[in-house]
Amino acid sequence: MPKVLDGAAIAAAIKTEVAEEVRALAARGIKPGLAAVLVGHVPASEIYVRSKVQACADLGLYSDLITPPDTVTTEEMLALVAELNARDDVDGILIQLPLPKQVDAKALLDAVDPAKDVDGFHPVNAGRLLAGRPALAPCTPAGVIEILKRSGIPIAGQHAVVVGRSDIVGKPVAMLLLHQNATVTICHSKTRDLPTITKQADILVAAIGRPGFITADMVTPGATLIDVGINRITTREEFDRFFKGNEKREAAFAKRGSVVVGDIDPKAFEISGAYTPVPGGVGLLTIAMLMANTVRAARMRRGL
Repeated sequence: MPKVLDGAAIAAAIKTEVAEEVRALAARGIKPGLAAVLVGHVPASEIYVRSKVQACADLGLYSDLITPPDTVTTEEMLALVAELNARDDVDGILIQLPLPKQVDAKALLDAVDPAKDVDGFHPVNAGRLLAGRPALAPCTPAGVIEILKRSGIPIAGQHAVVVGRSDIVGKPVAMLLLHQNATVTICHSKTRDLPTITKQADILVAAIGRPGFITADMVTPGATLIDVGINRITTREEFDRFFKGNEKREAAFAKRGSVVVGDIDPKAFEISGAYTPVPGGVGLLTIAMLMANTVRAARMRRGL
């Protein structure tokens, strides 16, 4: 039977460690702070950001939720970022994406002080990550490494194949795996004969944003499968493709009219050695790693 890599248990353990660090810093008069900027009213973003704010409260961090209107301009947002950069009670700045079309997201992310860039998106932090120097790493890729390490999955000497080359997940997770002494191959939409490469993977990371893209015939038996994808499926045809005969998923689909599936076809999990489920896997680590990054930023800013 394949081993299920429990994202909930690992996230809970990380949050417990973060809460202990927060208490230790409090004894020195330091309270790490996170400023979350949520523009306009995107229901999914509102839920996600409020869960981050709640996590701060649960773990003893200070948080400030800032909600500019969806008519905000790039210039107004840059002024806000400059203000947050200057605030000593703010150790981490989170700008929730997507932003309205009239806002230059790249200029905004580049304006964040790298020392407060808890999402790890700033070019300075990307460069530090590439060079193997201390940096704030993107939360989801950092979570992938934590899942592997805390689950006792060997990384050093293993062939890791990453499917997806985004700046947010694919590239940074490849760098983090490389720093753990894996041999890393990055694949993408232009890769020729993709199944031949994915079948070479001891560790296969799927972060391409296409439901069930990695099928069982693309996986070597016993591989560790890390599924970063979260795709919502709403049609009966798609549902039957992935979950036909699954009574638990059938009940959820009947109730909500949708279910989520990752970038890996669930049938591939059956032949794996270990895998992260969707939901319940990598996604749960993102907020935990954001909290860890905020505390790390607080320590780094004070030379601790």
